[in-house]
Amino acid sequence: MARATSIRPLARPPLLHVTVQETLKGYIEANKLKAGDPLPPEATLAQQLGVGRNSVREAIKSLESLGILETRRGIGVFVKEFSFQPLLDNLAYGLRDSLREVEELREIRRVLETGLIDKTIAMIGEDDISELRAVTERMRERAERNESFAAEDQLFHQLLFRCQNNLMLSSLIDIFWVAFNKASNFNNLENPTPLDTWRDHHEIVEAIAKKDVEQARSRLDDHYSGIQQVIARNRVAAD
Repeated sequence: MARATSIRPLARPPLLHVTVQETLKGYIEANKLKAGDPLPPEATLAQQLGVGRNSVREAIKSLESLGILETRRGIGVFVKEFSFQPLLDNLAYGLRDSLREVEELREIRRVLETGLIDKTIAMIGEDDISELRAVTERMRERAERNESFAAEDQLFHQLLFRCQNNLMLSSLIDIFWVAFNKASNFNNLENPTPLDTWRDHHEIVEAIAKKDVEQARSRLDDHYSGIQQVIARNRVAAD
């Protein structure tokens, strides 16, 4: 007699508000709703879906946290303009205590920027180079006073690729910069060589101004190696 196959446990059905959430996302896609378009009133949604208003309300809150919907008090629920911010917040939070994943994030930044610096060199104009030089000069002044220049650093990386007019690229660079700095707490780490960090940025700009792709790529590599060394020294000091 053949051995009986064991009975598999039942899969737990998804929570009702999760099902409603997926249905609302499908409704938005099927009707090609854009940012600013309204959804039917909460009571209408509950009636059409055959669920309670609480389930609809929970689904809407979940979609708000994802940046898909927004509730305008006294007016209604609307499709929200796309933003990377919810992703950014969750990414930084999730990476807080993971050294390996912070290092992987740093590596993504390095590969992204070194891989696209040749296109910047081909497209960048004198105005952008002048702005980059002004930013690095502010970095030098702050470094000499041993002050943080995180805002200048973020602006530097934005300006570096602005000439490419690629909104997705600009958003990704900003996401990776902010997420890395939040997750690694880099802005609050002791940097024993702030002038070296300034010099990295300065030499990147000068290589770009000379249209020297290999030098610019090499300087970016050196910059990211320096970042890792700062993190490593602070990790050892904390242990």
